[in-house]
Amino acid sequence: MLYSFRRCPYAMRARLAIAVSGVQVTLREVVLRDKPAALREASAKATVPVLVLADGTVIDESLEIMLWALGQNDPAGWLTPDSGSLPDMLALIGHNDAPGEGGFKHHLDRYKYPQRYPGTQPLAHRAEASRFLLGLDARLQRTANLFGNRTSLADMAIAPFVRQFAGTDAQWFATQKWPGLSGWLSRFTESPLFSRCMHKYAAWQPDKPPQRFPAD
Repeated sequence: MLYSFRRCPYAMRARLAIAVSGVQVTLREVVLRDKPAALREASAKATVPVLVLADGTVIDESLEIMLWALGQNDPAGWLTPDSGSLPDMLALIGHNDAPGEGGFKHHLDRYKYPQRYPGTQPLAHRAEASRFLLGLDARLQRTANLFGNRTSLADMAIAPFVRQFAGTDAQWFATQKWPGLSGWLSRFTESPLFSRCMHKYAAWQPDKPPQRFPAD
């Protein structure tokens, strides 16, 4: 059973891994402003994604859900990139996820949602976040994806956050000189897998029939 919200980048990357693995789960699509009690009971964090396995095991970290799904089945070889290793990928994802000032997500939040952080300077955080993106662009000017020409865990764990950054000021983003990054992001958002994962589901209601993810 997967508690999710389609626009959340953490939930998005969990859905991407579940979809590519071929595993199908019962989906409970959540409205974040009205979180169901069942989500709070499943995880004290009360944030998506949360995966509850048949034996009652709860996985409430998005990257752990990705690793669980790919551990069941990894037909596209996301865990075995063309270059580098799983620890290398996890290290790069760690730079994306880190909560402190060294993390891309830290600066993304303060750029996209400055109203949540009184006194913040969103353009300063945009500049700091861009440092991380320039590093990604350098990789992506050499190969089509972050760890070679084939898509890997790192691409799909990071791309949802880059998409969120790009959408904050799409006009500004389009003027930046990061051709590798821009092409990579476009391929991600135009991919059939992304479209499949962004399918709209009705918000979960206990009295409604269960929904399956992926839907097809």
